[in-house]
Amino acid sequence: MTIKRYNILLDDKIIGTTEFEKADAPMGVVFGQIQFNNIISGYDFFKKYCLENNIELADDYPEDKLISTRTIDNLKVINENGVEIKGLGNQISGMDGDEFEITIEGVAYPFFEDEFPHHVKEYNDQFKESE
Repeated sequence: MTIKRYNILLDDKIIGTTEFEKADAPMGVVFGQIQFNNIISGYDFFKKYCLENNIELADDYPEDKLISTRTIDNLKVINENGVEIKGLGNQISGMDGDEFEITIEGVAYPFFEDEFPHHVKEYNDQFKESE
């Protein structure tokens, strides 16, 4: 299987990529680790952006440099064909010195199944009887 890489854009500027390596297929949720482009501290970057743009933080632990955002409207994720992965909401969470993750919730079917067939297959396979 070819691994797809998705560009993460904030205010139409690429800030990193993800492979959306995890999912909750029935809920239409995909999430994956962020590989940042030229961002040293994910915590500082998102804290500043959220404060400047009145975006609510779900969690903020400055002493640990750990942060979790609510939905950022100007955050987009684009596949290799330039198609946006749209959902009902998104979230960025992570900690400097560890990893940051992006989540997109409520991606509609049949788009979810077309874009992430491997996640749907993995989910369905867990219900097949072993022989």
